[in-house]
Amino acid sequence: MSVETVVEVIMAIFIPPVGVLIRYGCAAEFWICLLLTILGYIPGIIYAIYVLVKD
Repeated sequence: MSVETVVEVIMAIFIPPVGVLIRYGCAAEFWICLLLTILGYIPGIIYAIYVLVKD
């Protein structure tokens, strides 16, 4: 993992949509993460970390 990915994952732990927004912009991944974070903070974190480390 690069330093860039580590920073994104750290952001995803504290504010999940921001971590995804940094990498993908306002794509579908961001909106899904935002919705999951609104519905429950933990699902938002799990999804954000999954999306960021799958590449």
